[in-house]
Amino acid sequence: MDDARDCAYADFVRERSHALLRSAFLLTGDQHLAEDLVQEALARTHRAWSRLEKPSNAEAYARKVMYHAQVSLWRRPKVAESLPGDDLERHGGSTDDPAEAAVRRVTLHRALLSLSPKQRAVIVLRYFEDHTEVEAAQMLGVSVSTVKTQCGRALDKLRTLVPDLRVLADVHEAGR
Repeated sequence: MDDARDCAYADFVRERSHALLRSAFLLTGDQHLAEDLVQEALARTHRAWSRLEKPSNAEAYARKVMYHAQVSLWRRPKVAESLPGDDLERHGGSTDDPAEAAVRRVTLHRALLSLSPKQRAVIVLRYFEDHTEVEAAQMLGVSVSTVKTQCGRALDKLRTLVPDLRVLADVHEAGR
C-alpha cells in the first residue's frame, strides 16, 4: 500500500512540478524563491498525502500551501525597493523586434516586482490562474474586499509604472 502511495506521489511531482513552479515564480518574482516555495509545498503535500481523499486533490492542496506560505511573508518587515518600469514608447511600443520584446518583458517583470507580495499573489490568482475574487480570497485566507482592494491597487501601480500596458493589451487582443 505504501509503495502505491509513493508511486502516486512521485507521478504527481513529475507531472505538476513545472506548473507549480511557474505559479510560484509569478508569486515571488524570483526563480530561487519560487523553487523554495515549491519545495516547501511539495514537502507538505507529501506529509499530507495519506490524508488527501484522492490524488487529484494534491495540486489544489499544494497550491494552497504555496499561497499560505507566501501570505506568511507579507507579515515580515518590508524593505523598500524601487524598480520603476521603463517607458515602452521610448522603445517603439509594440514590434516584432526580439530586442524590444525583451525590453517589454523586463519592464513588465520589474513592474510586477514593484508590487507587494500580497498584490502580486492577487494578480497571479486573478489574471494568470483565472480565479474569481471569492476563490482567490479563499485560497489566500483573506476577505473578498481585501482581494478587490489589493487587485485595484496593483493594477493602478502597474498602469503608472507601465503606461503602455493598456496599449499592449489592446494590440494583443487585436492580434487574436
